[in-house]
Amino acid sequence: MSTIEFVLQAEVRKDTGKGASRRLRRADKVPAILYGAGEEAISLTLDHNKVNNMSEHEGFYSQIVTLVIDGKKHQTILKDVQRHPFKPKLAHLDFQRVVKGQKLQTLVPVHLVNEESAVGVKLEGGILMHHITDVEVECMPQDIPEAIVVDVANLKVGETVHLSDLVIPETIELLDLMKGEDFNHPVVSISAPRVEVETDEAADEAGDDAENKSDAE
Repeated sequence: MSTIEFVLQAEVRKDTGKGASRRLRRADKVPAILYGAGEEAISLTLDHNKVNNMSEHEGFYSQIVTLVIDGKKHQTILKDVQRHPFKPKLAHLDFQRVVKGQKLQTLVPVHLVNEESAVGVKLEGGILMHHITDVEVECMPQDIPEAIVVDVANLKVGETVHLSDLVIPETIELLDLMKGEDFNHPVVSISAPRVEVETDEAADEAGDDAENKSDAE
């Protein structure tokens, strides 16, 4: 789990609609909604700057976020973020309630280590391709990892790390692998460097062109 605790003060929002949302944003507030666990959805208001600062932490998108509403703490996970199309502003957030003792599904980032020193890159001149930057997992709330780390130090040109190759705790399941072998997607691979090889025929044509040009001169 993350060493950072994400706690936000939230107020219940009674005014809804586009006009109300615009007024909130002008007051440096951001509208949000809390739903799930078989309970009624609640429209909320959050301090925009506090949420914006918190959103700079990667764990904000996968770890437990505690919303304090009227003094009561609600364990949640962030399910969706809407941003302003061109301003550095948050437009709306969706939070889902976390039920104690019940598994949840969330996205967890994939971190690569030893990219530059990988055998296929450093010694073989290959190109490292990072195909998947996050994976969807299912686990208990207390078991959410901060990230899944992939060490590519020994990866060679032509080799690929698939989802089934990831080293993860037994308490965590990858949703794609639960769907079957067809969903065992590549996570990272190293491809051979692109080399343009001039064919004999092309070389001969180039030589003929040069000879003709010389004769003409």
